[in-house]
Amino acid sequence: MEAVFNLNFTGVLLTTQVFARDMVDRSGCNILNISSMNAYTPLTKIPAYSNPGQTAYAASKAGILGLTKAAAKELAAKGVTVNAIAPGFFSCKQNASLLWNPDGSPTPRTEKILAATPMGRFGQPEELLGTLLFLLDNGAAGFITGVVIPVDGGFSAYSGV
Repeated sequence: MEAVFNLNFTGVLLTTQVFARDMVDRSGCNILNISSMNAYTPLTKIPAYSNPGQTAYAASKAGILGLTKAAAKELAAKGVTVNAIAPGFFSCKQNASLLWNPDGSPTPRTEKILAATPMGRFGQPEELLGTLLFLLDNGAAGFITGVVIPVDGGFSAYSGV
């Protein structure tokens, strides 16, 4: 549990501190964090905390939301923007066994995710690039700081009803 939290939160906090020192007073610098839609609502049931790593993941990604806003407030006057993206569901090697059966058919978890995602599919990694590039473009987003943008196919916009 501690390793998960340290990787996802403490690593971002320390990196932000180190890089911010070099960015201060150099107008046009950007910090971009990666959170998760899991930060807003922990998505996996954890009966009696049987998977403390999942709890640490949700807490650490929620911490990125607060860190992004706090750092944005502290660094804005110094010419540094701090924003984040919150990816939703993307099918990749890391989560393949949770989403796909060995025969390639969707697991019950996949069916639940896609039923709650208005776009009806998983995101593709390259679909994160548009939001990333936008937030790093000072001409397009130079007056945006302290925001976390969901990239989730509408998952956060759907109540399930």
